[in-house]
Amino acid sequence: MAALAVTSVPVNGGLPDLAGAAVAAAALGDTAPCGPGRFLFVRNADSGSHTVTVATPGTVSGLAIPDVAVAVAAGKSAVVPLAPVFRGASGRAAVTYDAVTSVTVAVLELGQ
Repeated sequence: MAALAVTSVPVNGGLPDLAGAAVAAAALGDTAPCGPGRFLFVRNADSGSHTVTVATPGTVSGLAIPDVAVAVAAGKSAVVPLAPVFRGASGRAAVTYDAVTSVTVAVLELGQ
């Protein structure tokens, strides 16, 4: 698993260079810092759909909270909020992919 770094998005407009911030999704998954104002940007440049799953390690009244799975269509992008509920024992969210061919990811955070 690769540890993804955070790229700040300025509140006065303009996106950071996503081409420079995005990295290839790791075959064994990635970890990402989570918290308010943070989200995972996923770009699928492959010819087929791919599913990104963010593990939800917590429970409510002893019941497991379902993981979040997002299907990203071929040639499309998706944004997945990295809410504190995804924080695992390492303090980071665990992200996995059904396949990583032509999938790039970046963790973005709303700047100040």
